[in-house]
Amino acid sequence: MEHHKLDYASPIGVIEIIGTEAEIQSILFVEGDSVVNHLTKNTPKVLQECYEQLDEYFKGERQDFTFPYVLNGTDFQKGVWKALTTIPYAETGSYKEIAVKVGNEKAIRAVGSANGRNKISIAVPCHRIIGSNGTLTGYAGGLWRKEWLINHEKQNSLKQ
Repeated sequence: MEHHKLDYASPIGVIEIIGTEAEIQSILFVEGDSVVNHLTKNTPKVLQECYEQLDEYFKGERQDFTFPYVLNGTDFQKGVWKALTTIPYAETGSYKEIAVKVGNEKAIRAVGSANGRNKISIAVPCHRIIGSNGTLTGYAGGLWRKEWLINHEKQNSLKQ
């Protein structure tokens, strides 16, 4: 199975999209400011769709994602990631709330660990998880990006 890469230059850094002809496998921020993998006529349709939907999201025109993606992880991790998609746009949840949703309210640390291993950033909104006390906590892309994404969604939800 051949993997393809495409970079999206977001307002908060370059995002690398990796996928096959059929599905997206990861959407992650990368170090550096340069787009390496450009959109071409040979870019698979699913990567083009992901790129376009990310662009609409960052322009404040999209709240949900419809491109196909795959979640690769343990059953517990997949359950956590699926639960993340239930947090509405411009809202936040806590690790404890996700632990309750996956049926193990004591698994707060395990939820945090699964959250940090999410490879489908933004579409599976791990940035919407905050501490129970309302503080921003870990984000693989950096806390400043997490804060930006939460504020971006709040500002754009007011426009809808």
